[in-house]
Amino acid sequence: MKRYFITGLLMWIPLAITLWVLAWILGTLDSTMLLVPYQWRPEQLFGFDIPGLGVILTVLIILTSGVVGHNIIGQRLLRYWEGLLSRIPVVKSIYNGVKQVSDTLFSSSGEAFRKAMLIQYPRQGSWTIAFMTGQPGGDVANHLTDHISVYVPTTPNPTSGFFLMVPRSEAIELDMTVDEALKYIVSMGVVPPPRKPRVQKAVVPALDN
Repeated sequence: MKRYFITGLLMWIPLAITLWVLAWILGTLDSTMLLVPYQWRPEQLFGFDIPGLGVILTVLIILTSGVVGHNIIGQRLLRYWEGLLSRIPVVKSIYNGVKQVSDTLFSSSGEAFRKAMLIQYPRQGSWTIAFMTGQPGGDVANHLTDHISVYVPTTPNPTSGFFLMVPRSEAIELDMTVDEALKYIVSMGVVPPPRKPRVQKAVVPALDN
């Protein structure tokens, strides 16, 4: 009975957590219906709520914002909006910081979260998985040469972690995707990624003079 019960738990726990996360995401996106005037909401027009309309509205808002932001008028409005926010003391610091992080993360040419690295942390001989976020900048680059910036996520919640700058020679680039590394971290090492055979580089013999 104990074995059957554990087997049943292993079947239902991942499904239950997945459904709970999806329900939370959909519920959060559905809250955008609060932007719609009360008399235009489905419960007023049809007498009942229609789940999912908020998700559709959110997608339409994002797509419309992207279309507007790609033309000249939209870019001018965006610069005006950013200039307005930059005049508000507290909002300026938060908005500029979040914008720089988001621009770096979603940039197609950026290095942030493109590589999974193996580093020694929190002490020599103890290894963990980190994600390369770039290279040291500012005055730090004058003191740390040939270093890389990495983010070390915590387990099982990878949204919190530590920012480190380590020598490039002490970081090992892993042959695994970011998704595989995240799954490995979240599962606390229980779900390792598939092992890939290392490709041996062919040795080219030296030519005799």
